[in-house]
Amino acid sequence: MAYILLIVGFVLLVKGADLFVDGSSNIAKLLRVPTILIGLTIVAFGTSSPEATVSIIAALEGSADVSLGNVVGSNIFNITLVVGVAAFLYPLRVERETIRKEMPFTLLASVALLILMSDIALQGSNSNLLTRSDGFIFILFLSIFMYYVIEIGLKSREDTADEPVPEDLRWGKNILITILGLAAIIFGGNLVVDNGTEIAYSLGMSETLVGLTIIAIGTSLPELVTSISAALKKESEIALGNIVGSNIFNILFVLGASASISPLAANDKIFIDVILMIVLTIVLLVFSRTSFMVGKWEGLVLIATYIIYLAYIILRN
Repeated sequence: MAYILLIVGFVLLVKGADLFVDGSSNIAKLLRVPTILIGLTIVAFGTSSPEATVSIIAALEGSADVSLGNVVGSNIFNITLVVGVAAFLYPLRVERETIRKEMPFTLLASVALLILMSDIALQGSNSNLLTRSDGFIFILFLSIFMYYVIEIGLKSREDTADEPVPEDLRWGKNILITILGLAAIIFGGNLVVDNGTEIAYSLGMSETLVGLTIIAIGTSLPELVTSISAALKKESEIALGNIVGSNIFNILFVLGASASISPLAANDKIFIDVILMIVLTIVLLVFSRTSFMVGKWEGLVLIATYIIYLAYIILRN
């Protein structure tokens, strides 16, 4: 039964992503804002909701390994496999603002995570812990990011106020399509995570390994199918904005909310994964700066990187 529900979850994810991208793209046109802003906000927040659900529930149940492993594993998956596959299908054009501001903000959030969880090295504590105050710091960082995005959106609306909106676009229809798509993504993602985890535990996998692999991949499937769908529709700004925004939301909102609810203990192994996440964020920034595009070859490099990383964590655990 678990295998059947797993397949149903994948079908819902794919169809939901198709609706979600169409609805989000049309909402951007109706709002007269750049598509990248919708990718960084509505799409990113929506596709990050499975990570939020899993990590917050794990925090409430005292499973810090699952909370941290889910977020870090998801971000690595997003940067490597999601961007890699999307770029291989259709080269992703990168806006100058994304390179100058959004990607460095992702890097800042990643470095902040490493610093805040390094209590033994920096403070001489007995354990490494993301405390409630650390969680509130992440939430404040998120507030700054949202202020920046809203300010850019308002400025963009002023610049395009005279541009006509296509007559065939309707608010009600596109809001409904977006909500239905997101609901299918979340429900499908939950089916994949729950049944994939059940199968993984039955095969004898550890909690940390399940967090970094099955749960991380499962909760990142919305990002994967949404970005692939966007790439196939040549909506590269949604494809890349979704990943950049999701990684920011994963650290600042998901971990911020989880740590605020219950402090998260960080085991020694997760530090290697966090450092790798920072390195990969820098690599993506370098790839983007070369020609303001992440092309097929860069995509293949990112895909290969994830395969190597997946083999490493399976052997490590």
